[in-house]
Amino acid sequence: MKIILKKDVIGLGYKDEVLTVKDGYGRNYLLPQGYAVLATEKAVKQLNEELKQRAHKIAKIKADAEAEGKKFEGVSLVIKAKVSEGKNIYGSVGAKEIAAALAEKGLEIDSKLISVKAAKALGQYEAVARFHREVNVSIPFEVVSEDGKVAEPAPAPVAEAPAEEPAAETAE
Repeated sequence: MKIILKKDVIGLGYKDEVLTVKDGYGRNYLLPQGYAVLATEKAVKQLNEELKQRAHKIAKIKADAEAEGKKFEGVSLVIKAKVSEGKNIYGSVGAKEIAAALAEKGLEIDSKLISVKAAKALGQYEAVARFHREVNVSIPFEVVSEDGKVAEPAPAPVAEAPAEEPAAETAE
């Protein structure tokens, strides 16, 4: 089923995109919720005309997203978490924790715009903030224990050198 998105749908696409989705997903979720309309020939033609008319508005939206993204460039975070005996943390560090850490630095962002694989151990990670379909900003962060200890790299295994056997004296 071909549809035209009327709103941004995380994981699917952005507003005014023409997509092909499974019939059930479109008919039972996207259309009734008002997230999409059927992509008939008339609707696609109307969309193209509308996009031409608001091309300057789209450029402004993208410029605003780039300006917002520039605020987040060069930002790195240190997030404290409770740690078990090893270097694993209790729970995980996800988008909500990153959004809260950014808010402490005075940078407000909706946690839904942050994409990150859950951090379940101490160490360095990277999150991506999506401000626009073409504007993504990488946000590096480090997870440390609450007492401030940084993850210590595991010592490299030392290969044991073979013990030298005393040279056997030759009898003459």
